[in-house]
Amino acid sequence: MKKRLPGWWPRSVLTFAEGYDAAAFSADLVAGVTVGLVALPLAMAFAIASGLTPQSGIYCAIITGFIISALGGSRFQIGGPTGAFVVVVSGIIAKYGVDGLFMCTLMAGVILVVMGLTGTGTAVKYIPKPVIIGFTNGIALVIASTQLKDFLGLEIAVPGEFIGRLEVIGANLGSVPPDSLALGVGTLLLLILWSRYITRIPAYIVALCAGTGAAIVLQLDVATIGSRFGGIPAGLPAFHIPVFRPELVLSLISPAVTVAMLGAIESLLSAVVADRMGGDRHNPNTELFAQGIANIVSPMFGGLPATGALARTATNIRSGARSPMSGIIHAITLLGVLLFGASLAAYVPLPVLAAILFVVAWNMGEWLEIGEVFKQSYADIAVWTATFLLTVLADLTVAVEVGMVLAALLYIRRVAQTTTVSRVTDAYIEAGRPHILQDKVIPDYVAIFRIHGPFLFGATDKLHEIAEQADDLPRVVVLRLRNMTAIDATGLSAIEELADALRTKGRTMILCGAPSQPMAALRKAEFHRRLGDANICESVQGALDRAAAVVAGEKEKAGA
Repeated sequence: MKKRLPGWWPRSVLTFAEGYDAAAFSADLVAGVTVGLVALPLAMAFAIASGLTPQSGIYCAIITGFIISALGGSRFQIGGPTGAFVVVVSGIIAKYGVDGLFMCTLMAGVILVVMGLTGTGTAVKYIPKPVIIGFTNGIALVIASTQLKDFLGLEIAVPGEFIGRLEVIGANLGSVPPDSLALGVGTLLLLILWSRYITRIPAYIVALCAGTGAAIVLQLDVATIGSRFGGIPAGLPAFHIPVFRPELVLSLISPAVTVAMLGAIESLLSAVVADRMGGDRHNPNTELFAQGIANIVSPMFGGLPATGALARTATNIRSGARSPMSGIIHAITLLGVLLFGASLAAYVPLPVLAAILFVVAWNMGEWLEIGEVFKQSYADIAVWTATFLLTVLADLTVAVEVGMVLAALLYIRRVAQTTTVSRVTDAYIEAGRPHILQDKVIPDYVAIFRIHGPFLFGATDKLHEIAEQADDLPRVVVLRLRNMTAIDATGLSAIEELADALRTKGRTMILCGAPSQPMAALRKAEFHRRLGDANICESVQGALDRAAAVVAGEKEKAGA
């Protein structure tokens, strides 16, 4: 009998313990090399956009990519620098210098390790969806604005503020070099068209090679990594202990918490998506522990903060990855490029990297979610608006803090508004009869779950347990909302995700008995379009009647 290892062990250890064969290694090898080549231009671009040298991004991708895959709680997660950190990192460097960034990254790593060891990694669920969407939209817009200078080939100094940056760039549009603009636009079009019509070879690899080749063959007068940074030094990154400046500790606490929470959110969201794509289930606390160790080690080799990278993780799965070994191979691939191909990086044009970051910013922006937010309550819209504007115009740390404070105050307001004191009357008793369960016969093809209390951010993960047992559930799942006093955008999103998960398993979900505030929220979010009018019922009796109709309809189709 195979010995079962503890659940907190890293997924890579579990992989080998459960029997790792040559076929699995071959699949991981292909996936690892592919995602390693995809990570190369992204790592350099993120580092440059953050105000560091391109090799800092590669060092980070190698070190943290290896550690996160070796120690993490996800089978498919790929770690490294991401666009989410660009705004934070550039701000820290501008205010505290590179030494301040390394200290901040170390502090964030310690916070993540503590979160993982104490089991508080799930605390990120208490960040409401409008806050997450708001700062994601804001970060994407700021990243795109930072790349305009290199995309256009302007040799000018630009301010760190969003508005000032656009004003300076706008004033210099008349001096845009035609070669840089043509190369940037051509690369951007190639990325868009390739991603849409050809998926077997990742577009980032094609864009990097094609853009660099075009600049060399056509002898374009464009800025390159070599002309701006002197190229990338070949060889292993040097180990050094970052300079510790005690006077910065208190000042860096807030940025360190921001880096840690941002890393936790992005890595766990990426891991959830990886679970859906790869049919796996990650361990969030083990994942955060690995993220913490990676961020402690990264600055010792001159690297950036790191987290789970959704685009690279998705590429890893699509390329056939079987285990965390693909992530380790991805890091080894980058190391091989650094050792044997560093001299070629000097020819990479900066407009090409800027075009790549434009696409990254667009993909990470979750722009379609803005429309969904505006279908929610005015309170959710206000939280999103404040977070978005503060991220763009002020600072990400301030944006998240203000967004969380607003969300907490609105949480209290919702609970207060939905708390009622009223006299029990005969009419009230009669109105409640269709909702009670005691006198109902629940058939074998129906499972009923109930939500009791406010279903707001922080409580929504409780629906995951239903999705995880979907294979064992009967044909119809009824979600009884009779005692759910309030719901927000995060709660609506959780119910929608559950409906999608059950649908993929061949189950039908029916909602019933929603009180006034939740029902108004469902209507405003146009939930009827997602679930179907017939699947939102006034009472549990109506839900049972609808379930009978669903099963009868399926039997008729099967008989036909």
